[in-house]
Amino acid sequence: MIRGIHELHRDAVATGRPAISVEFFPPKTEEGDRTLFEKTLPALVAAGPDYCSVTYGAGGTTREKTLSIVDRIQKEFGLTTMMHLTCVNATQAELGQVLDEAAARGVRNILALRGDPPGGTGPWTKTEGGFEYSSQLVAFLKQRGGFDIGTAGFPEGHIAQAGGKRVDWGYLAEKVRAGAHFVVTQLFFDNADYLEFRDHLTRKLGVTVPLIPGLLPVVSRTQTKKFTQLCGARLPGPFLDRLESLGDDDAAVTEFGIEHATRQAEELLREGAPGIHFYTLNRAHSTGRILRNLGRG
Repeated sequence: MIRGIHELHRDAVATGRPAISVEFFPPKTEEGDRTLFEKTLPALVAAGPDYCSVTYGAGGTTREKTLSIVDRIQKEFGLTTMMHLTCVNATQAELGQVLDEAAARGVRNILALRGDPPGGTGPWTKTEGGFEYSSQLVAFLKQRGGFDIGTAGFPEGHIAQAGGKRVDWGYLAEKVRAGAHFVVTQLFFDNADYLEFRDHLTRKLGVTVPLIPGLLPVVSRTQTKKFTQLCGARLPGPFLDRLESLGDDDAAVTEFGIEHATRQAEELLREGAPGIHFYTLNRAHSTGRILRNLGRG
């Protein structure tokens, strides 16, 4: 049964079994599609995640494919799946059409994002007739009704927010007031960043919705540096030292990534996080190992 994600987290808190979720991106090739549906998904579904999500692509470039993948996962695996939706390159009318199609296909959960500019870099420009901020997309979804609405949070502050992380967190609180039912964070490698983020939002800004930490099990030094440069996530000194010492030995980096993410997840769950969201990079190995380490595999 396809359920609202905030309901899944509410029930998880009640039972003492934090909700686990995994994220995928739309593959660019037919071979990638086969790998996702014939290998990655079966392996991770066997570990019992509570739900998954599918990204939208820079500039909304994978709109149709994202929707079809979400639909297929829910039908073939019976797994609640959240569809990402961005403001980029879309008018309000076009977004409404996407939401009509999503609802017709039984999609109940939407992660509302401003989104990256086309190509993933450069200045962000509002589409004429569209939305400039993700809070407007959240409000649009709330007005339409029928969806569980998620939004993104940034424990270290958004890379484009010159006013600093607390200003950014204030905008996140506004998105929650606009109608977001839950928050999924960007990746981070130091749990202190998430804990400060959570405490400020809950104690200072009155946010009560689930704040779900997002973790990336690293698999490559080069790739990790690229990701963090793009999104502004910090590589803590000891973490970076270890990564540098492993160099281009991707097998060793993968083992380190499993070890680090396992420790992160264990501590976050002890500290009361409502669950963990794993950025899988469409691979089952690392996330599957971590889930087994957590007693979920």
